[in-house]
Amino acid sequence: MFGTLYESDHTKWMREMMDKNPEWAEEQKTGRAIWWDRKVDLEAQARYQQAKEANKSYPYDVNFDF
Repeated sequence: MFGTLYESDHTKWMREMMDKNPEWAEEQKTGRAIWWDRKVDLEAQARYQQAKEANKSYPYDVNFDF
């Protein structure tokens, strides 16, 4: 009744590239593990937040004393 679903040129290109370069799938997993699948140390984050210095109201003020 509806025929085939639309597939964009980009999707077709990506499928073609993945077929030509099957090693990319493993590289994608490695990259994801580096950047996204990290464990977060909540205690270290809390310490970092407590140690942060408050922002100055206007850091570009010429009359600002250091």
